[in-house]
Amino acid sequence: MVENAIELRNVSVVRDGKHILKHVDLALAYGENAVILGANGSGKTTLVKLLTGDYRPYYEEDGSAFMSLFGETTWNIFELRDRIGIVSMDLQNRFNSDTTVTEVITSGYFGSMDVFRNHEVTPEMVRAVYNAAVKMGIDDLLERRIDNLSLGEMRRTLIARALVSEPEMLILDEPMTGLDIVMKDAFRRMFDLLTSTGVCIVMITHELEDIPSCIDRVIMIRDGEKIHDGTKSDTLTSDNLSELFDADICVSVDDHGYHMHMVGGN
Repeated sequence: MVENAIELRNVSVVRDGKHILKHVDLALAYGENAVILGANGSGKTTLVKLLTGDYRPYYEEDGSAFMSLFGETTWNIFELRDRIGIVSMDLQNRFNSDTTVTEVITSGYFGSMDVFRNHEVTPEMVRAVYNAAVKMGIDDLLERRIDNLSLGEMRRTLIARALVSEPEMLILDEPMTGLDIVMKDAFRRMFDLLTSTGVCIVMITHELEDIPSCIDRVIMIRDGEKIHDGTKSDTLTSDNLSELFDADICVSVDDHGYHMHMVGGN
């Protein structure tokens, strides 16, 4: 029986002769929710691209590196995308502005940036697109062009796109970027609801305030290396965050979650 959805042992990523991810050990169990936390340029997105199959691991000469996704050491990228839904700013920026919400969500079935003539859209797909839109609260926007959406509406559209093929895991790359405090609270509650339906979430962020209550596993990445890995209560400490961001940082927690500020800052 396969115990882990994702397992990395001594895995590195090398681009242009440079190690941008270094000797990472990581195991995520089926159904486990986690946040990958780090500063901009720390290697978070590289780790995401590794998990989604966009980057391949670099195998050291000693043969010690090992990587498994859903129990497989080799995988078809299109089959993998059926099991992992992705939401990112990069994905958001790749759609044409005149694409409708319906087309964006439907494109999740085909791994494309639109629905093309050679794509066969079945009645079952149409129903699933509508149901995903209802789940995200955007069923009244299905015929709207995405250039007429707010940032929050576009993010909900991308999450619906990721959900339409019923993935086992959602990878959310900085999903709160640009959202105001009210919208961030709504998204955190939405992610909590999603995980209660059986979808597991891996979130990438550099903000403690983005982390929903459904996530208790924290993985800290600095300069391409994993430096801390544990529960929120054990890992989100002032000392660890100061090390992560190379600054004097104070962490506090209240009913709304975790917060951080620079000591001596305004």
